[in-house]
Amino acid sequence: MSKEIEDHRVLNPSENEPFSSVLDKHVSRRGVVQGGLGLAAMTMLGGFGLAGCRLDDDDDDNDKPEKRPLTLAFESIAGSLTDAVVVPPGYTAQVVVPWGTAILAGAGSFSDDLDITPGFQAASVGMQHDGMHNFALSDNSASRHLLLAMNNEYIDQGALWFPQGGATNSSDGARPADEVRTEINAHGVTIVELEKAQDGKWSHVEGSPYNKRYTSATPMKLSGPVAGSEYVRTKYSPDGTLTRGTNNNCANGYTPWGTYLTCEENWPAVFVKDEGRTIDDDRLGISAGRGRYGWETAAGDASEVDDEFARFNANPTGASGTEDYRNEPRTFGYIVEIDPYTNERAVKRTALGRFRHEGCWPGKLVAGQPVVFYSGHDSRNEYIYKFVSKEVWDPAYLNQPGKSLDRLAIGDRFMDEGTLYAARFDADGSGEWLPLTPDAVAPDGRTLAAALGLAADDLAGVIIHTADAADLMGATPMDRPEWGTVDPETGDVYMTCTNNSDRTEEGTAAEINNGNAIEDLGAGYASAPVNAANPRPDNGAGQVIRWREGSDATVFNWEVFVFGAAAADPDNLSGLTELNQFASPDGLWYDDRGDGNGILWIQTDNGYGPVTDYTNDQLLAVVPGNVEKSDGDAAVIGSANQVQLRRFAVGPNGCEVTGICATPDKTALFINIQHPGNWPSSDDATVETSGTVRPRASTVVIQREDGGEIGV
Repeated sequence: MSKEIEDHRVLNPSENEPFSSVLDKHVSRRGVVQGGLGLAAMTMLGGFGLAGCRLDDDDDDNDKPEKRPLTLAFESIAGSLTDAVVVPPGYTAQVVVPWGTAILAGAGSFSDDLDITPGFQAASVGMQHDGMHNFALSDNSASRHLLLAMNNEYIDQGALWFPQGGATNSSDGARPADEVRTEINAHGVTIVELEKAQDGKWSHVEGSPYNKRYTSATPMKLSGPVAGSEYVRTKYSPDGTLTRGTNNNCANGYTPWGTYLTCEENWPAVFVKDEGRTIDDDRLGISAGRGRYGWETAAGDASEVDDEFARFNANPTGASGTEDYRNEPRTFGYIVEIDPYTNERAVKRTALGRFRHEGCWPGKLVAGQPVVFYSGHDSRNEYIYKFVSKEVWDPAYLNQPGKSLDRLAIGDRFMDEGTLYAARFDADGSGEWLPLTPDAVAPDGRTLAAALGLAADDLAGVIIHTADAADLMGATPMDRPEWGTVDPETGDVYMTCTNNSDRTEEGTAAEINNGNAIEDLGAGYASAPVNAANPRPDNGAGQVIRWREGSDATVFNWEVFVFGAAAADPDNLSGLTELNQFASPDGLWYDDRGDGNGILWIQTDNGYGPVTDYTNDQLLAVVPGNVEKSDGDAAVIGSANQVQLRRFAVGPNGCEVTGICATPDKTALFINIQHPGNWPSSDDATVETSGTVRPRASTVVIQREDGGEIGV
């Protein structure tokens, strides 16, 4: 989630022990921290060795081929406070597909003084690039010719309406219909074909049959437990199987069968509901009074078609949900699956839960075992989730670029039936996945369905109330869990916990919103004390955590991989220096390089003064296999090995560095620059802007001048 649109309300009122309290205990338990978990715990839970060790490390390793060592081949660069992207010597950075780039034939061209219309925006790259993934068009050309699927998270009304000096009636009064349509079309997802020329330059293929936009108005299918239920029946879709649009798509994911996963995060603010509010409206933060952009105020315009604006007003006006849009917000808050190769209707996969999804990342694939996806609820004091499919994996379903496949039908098999879990982190470094099913037994002895006031078999109701269900089951409130990533060999899962200004000192009482206790339906935490996994009060710098699954689907072991901090901070628990200090880790990607090696890339969305005074947001890299926890350290990265964490790139003033993927041959690294202040002024991302330009979020392709692999 961009800090530009962060909802600063804390909507979780539960009294579940928060991660900061768990982590505080974990850090202080020297018998556990020193050297990691005890042998007994590792044996019982399947083990989580030190970072430099593998679970299969034993005397038989002498019979295995020696693994190729992986070493970062660049020096950490200095921080930067300029209107330019900075990369190490020997690298280039090229701007491609900035906001407003025409992707459909005949759309026209962008200019600094262009008045953006609904039609132009629907045919062009959306605004505020975020999560993304690349898809091969053929195995032979995958590193030079591909499809890029990219989220467009939100809008900057100042840049969008630059020629007229801003949006009309942005904070009060009725919004003009065409301005609202344009803003709706600036959200969503962009699919665009890219190709690399002989000179190494990348460009998009305008008018490609693969190019398409999914916006906040695009019809989409509902699938899974909630589809067809009374919870999602609306005037637009009386049978509860369709909805319109996807909104505030932050991080992303992908599937092994070749589809793109886009994730609905800060969507509640575009709706407004003053009457007939339900417990999930309060728990997730549906607006009252006026939506974030006032889209609902264009309702009744003479040009309005099929309640395109009225649907953002969720007040009950009819006798049932099929006569109004009271249930429209319940058609949002999901993982959305898109086939980037076809024009098939996108599908909202409701089985994976309903909340403010940051992203959705596949776990380690093993033939004959279920497919797993991980997701974080990006709000302060919210939860981490895991979905385990009912169907087991068969490699026959792997993507085959260039072949005609019904990829969304494969998604039906693996994403519509399964079990959703929420995570509880314990102070001894162990954890438990708590099932969110109607018959799950809550700590007070009631079934989850009974505790939620639902019928005994109402799985759809549990999904609608995912956050309340996690409250009741005793999940651990986290410091804004955002991006995740998985080492495909070990299955180790990494996740960023960005920050939490509502984390309080040990021994303080939790404060509750919308109730008196976390067990109250619709209630959430307003503040929560530290715990072992979130040990720092008023945590402005954040941390990256890591866990490994245990012997079955319900247990895991965890540790902190690295703590963000300014070099001079008294709680600089990872011993960072000026050359790698960072705060508010956000984007994250495990870049598998084969032979059991990989690079962990960490991106930031920082608002922490001691670091922002030194540098803009950044991209850092570390090889996890080269670092291990030293005795007495609170995290895997500590003062003895922090030099292994290196700053690779810095973004321009005002931006967030987000979204990351690479070509299969690892010679091109794609990142996104979101909400820059005064950039780009050139196709060369490293050129510092002179004067003033209309800022445009953009994708940046980083390559080595000699054409070699990135980073090594």
